[in-house]
Amino acid sequence: MEDETLIWKRITEYVETHFNKKPDMNAILFLIGIRELGILPQENYKKSEKVDLMHIAICKILSYSGHYQLMGADIDGWPHWELIKPLPQFDVFEQESYIRTHIIEYFLTEEIL
Repeated sequence: MEDETLIWKRITEYVETHFNKKPDMNAILFLIGIRELGILPQENYKKSEKVDLMHIAICKILSYSGHYQLMGADIDGWPHWELIKPLPQFDVFEQESYIRTHIIEYFLTEEIL
């Protein structure tokens, strides 16, 4: 498998190319959330909706490790997840690495790259 650092670089270049903005991890999570929701708004998202979209992304990517399970969607089409397996205790740097690894898995599994 390709080195994670190189794949991460490909992901950030992909997002920058398609959205004309250099992304950070939060921006990538936001885009994953939008993709998973599958509904584009008529107007800009509110701050609380942006947080919800990032939560959708976190649940989706961590579902690959069995942490979350999709329970279904509400009447507005927003997915709801259930925590199945507790997350490991991490410091901030380990947490970021864990999320990055799962974002990479998402991009590869969903065949985005």
